[in-house]
Amino acid sequence: MAMSEDELSIRSTVSSWIEATQRGDIDTVLSLMTEDALFLVPGQPPMTRSAFETLSRSQAANKMQIEAHSEVQEVRVEGALGYLWSRLAVTVIPAGAQPTKREGYTLTVFRKVDGKWLLHRDANLLARV
Repeated sequence: MAMSEDELSIRSTVSSWIEATQRGDIDTVLSLMTEDALFLVPGQPPMTRSAFETLSRSQAANKMQIEAHSEVQEVRVEGALGYLWSRLAVTVIPAGAQPTKREGYTLTVFRKVDGKWLLHRDANLLARV
């Protein structure tokens, strides 16, 4: 079954996110999410877009490198909302310290804004490996 244009666009947003994250390009990552984006992670309160930006800029200032690999399992689109679930592996490599690796599944909701699919909500179930 051929992928729809919307599905291809959502997958492209994920690829752009991963690539920008690995380059440390925080501004590009921020451009791929809605203004009211929200991140859900185990054991923590929901993280807003602003908190995500603060954390990302702190990691960059501390010379942390991030490697990530996403395997999208399924994408669905209904009108201006789409979702996907994926298997994600992320390694955070602090300057002069041991890397930390996390793997697991994510459930991500995208919203179409001005013709672009942007991350709107993300439930991240990564566990330390």
